Amino acid sequence: MHWKIIPLSLALVVLQSGHGQENKESGGSTTYYKDVTTTHLPYKDLQLLSMDAGIADLDQDGDMDILIANEHRPNILLINDGKGKFTNESALRIPQVDHDSEDIGIADFDGDGDLDIIVVSEDDKTNELYLNNGDGTFADGGDRIPVTGTSNSVVVFDINADGAPDILIGNNGQNNILINDGTGHFKDETLERFGAFLDITQDLTLADVDNDGDQDLLIGNEDANRILINTGNGFFEDQSASRLPYRKEPEETREVDVADIDGDGDLDILFGNVQAFVDNALRQNRLLLNDGKGFFSDITATHLPKDDNRCFGVAFLDIDRDGDPDIMTGNTNGDKFGGDTPFSVYLNDGEGMFTEGTDKIIPKGIAGRGFDIDFVDLNGDGINDLFLSNRGSQDFLLFGIKL
Repeated sequence: MHWKIIPLSLALVVLQSGHGQENKESGGSTTYYKDVTTTHLPYKDLQLLSMDAGIADLDQDGDMDILIANEHRPNILLINDGKGKFTNESALRIPQVDHDSEDIGIADFDGDGDLDIIVVSEDDKTNELYLNNGDGTFADGGDRIPVTGTSNSVVVFDINADGAPDILIGNNGQNNILINDGTGHFKDETLERFGAFLDITQDLTLADVDNDGDQDLLIGNEDANRILINTGNGFFEDQSASRLPYRKEPEETREVDVADIDGDGDLDILFGNVQAFVDNALRQNRLLLNDGKGFFSDITATHLPKDDNRCFGVAFLDIDRDGDPDIMTGNTNGDKFGGDTPFSVYLNDGEGMFTEGTDKIIPKGIAGRGFDIDFVDLNGDGINDLFLSNRGSQDFLLFGIKL
């Protein structure tokens, strides 16, 4: 699952300057990123089942820190020294309790000027709310969350435009929408805003797919995915049947992302697909093109390389810094989610046509059980870096190289 504070209305990518340049290393190989995992992460101290990472300036010192949703173990908070070197300060800063942590949302929920945290959990049905004390230490505020569920995804956004971030939770069952009263206390308004429907939801993504100025909701499910159109002020209507092209084969979507892949001013969709719990589900990811009004056509066969990976993490990101959104996927192909599988990179030609580019972009040996991909400047040099979360194998930190 991937971390979201407040989704952007046009594109969930960070574009950087630098067009078509490459860093040639010895032997003629090319890379844009350097692996600094062993020197900059306290990896020897960490026992990780990383499901998601939330990256934000949690201690308000001007650099980005990392919170890891650690499955069935206490969550981990890594503090940045300003140059991208991290120390594990979990025990000093955040309650250390075991939960089946799955996904992270970060926002100033109580309106006091610092960032708070929500972590949703699956098997033990515990939604963790941690309120910032103002110094990057956190207190348990979980009693403010009025719902429980078998939860896999969370997204936070001011959905009713009252100035306070609200919470949307994706569940195995009824998804939830919680409205913030402005002080970090939440009211369950699920049925009036969503309506009643049951899914096995793995991911939620907010995006203005119909270009009307408000955030719609994309739902990635173990079965038919959905588009819920925002009809105004955070009330939603399921318009999936008319807007989404469904395929005949089963589809088990683990993650949904959006970006304007062809530069026409609207948001297109990528479904990251797996075969884990749905019999005969096709692993092939799907790429859907927006007609400008939020109706989509499937361009997978012509615009996306074929793959048979189980993609538990997908992201649009301008990884080659040429001004258009590329794709990176975290893959877990081993039996029972074991083994190490290489990450994949697909490069955009500027018009939404993607080609394989993994070896050109990232160093060799970057393989794991990829569940989340974060793309943000962690060492303060103005270039976005990569933090790659791996469930049960080593997380990776890759610094962007100046070209």
